[in-house]
Amino acid sequence: MAALERKVVLVTRRTRLEELLLRFVTLEQARFYVEHLGADFHDYETEHASYRAAVASVKARLERHGRYQMVDRGLLPNFLFGPDDLVMALGQDGLVANTLKYLDGQPLVGVNPDPKRYDGLLLPFGVADVDALLPEALANHRPLKAVTMAVASLQDGQRLFAVNDLFIGPRSHTSARYELQHEARRAVQSSSGIIVSTGLGSTGWMRSVLAGAMAIAGGLGHAQAAAEERPMRWDSDRLLFAVREPFPSRTTQVDPAWGYVTHEHRLTLRSLMAEGGVIFSDGIEADYLAFNAGTMAEIAVADRQGRLVA
Repeated sequence: MAALERKVVLVTRRTRLEELLLRFVTLEQARFYVEHLGADFHDYETEHASYRAAVASVKARLERHGRYQMVDRGLLPNFLFGPDDLVMALGQDGLVANTLKYLDGQPLVGVNPDPKRYDGLLLPFGVADVDALLPEALANHRPLKAVTMAVASLQDGQRLFAVNDLFIGPRSHTSARYELQHEARRAVQSSSGIIVSTGLGSTGWMRSVLAGAMAIAGGLGHAQAAAEERPMRWDSDRLLFAVREPFPSRTTQVDPAWGYVTHEHRLTLRSLMAEGGVIFSDGIEADYLAFNAGTMAEIAVADRQGRLVA
């Protein structure tokens, strides 16, 4: 397809102020709530104005290009991307990750709406870069960075992809019960859940899990545990899983507490929870798979990779 005929899909998100207005209806009520808690409401207003200005600027640039469509992050689970679409995410790093997992090979451009506010590890471009970037990206003349994804598959055919990490466990602060099998090891466990991290996610939630475990072990005199776990490459062909707070008892085991998921060695889980079990990805709890009694889940390296425009 010719570059000018390709459609650009711009993914946006609601600001914190817009989320407050959905809850409190009026600006005055939202202001009262925030200021009553001692927070700076002006920061909410400034962030909102800055983001909406960025959206308007990018939209005007896309109009000069030609075909484009806007979609809110909340609609992504049911949105159908065209195979030749160029996707652009305007927001924080989390928006890039949340968008990428719904794509199947379409290149994704991360645009930072406010570089003074967001570091933007996954946002290499600013709003002013869009005019020069679009023709190159649409003509496939920009380099792409491959991102390995994880996938959770249930026995009924449901699947959920993850760019950063998967969480398998209880919806609330209770214990998860499940049977785990990895390589030749099998165990019944009671824990606060399992984290499965990709290479991209290895500097996020998984890093905090490892840091906490190593700090506790180091404080108890296990000096070797203080060594820092190096992040995996974004295109690493393996995933890392860790069991959070496994509880040893007569009927539950701790080992295995961690391991690598590869193409040859997948992680299989069977829920022993009557209700409240979930699998969600990249911190989006609203988009989840139910993981209740008898449900079997297989965690694997996804058969497709994300592609980030560099």
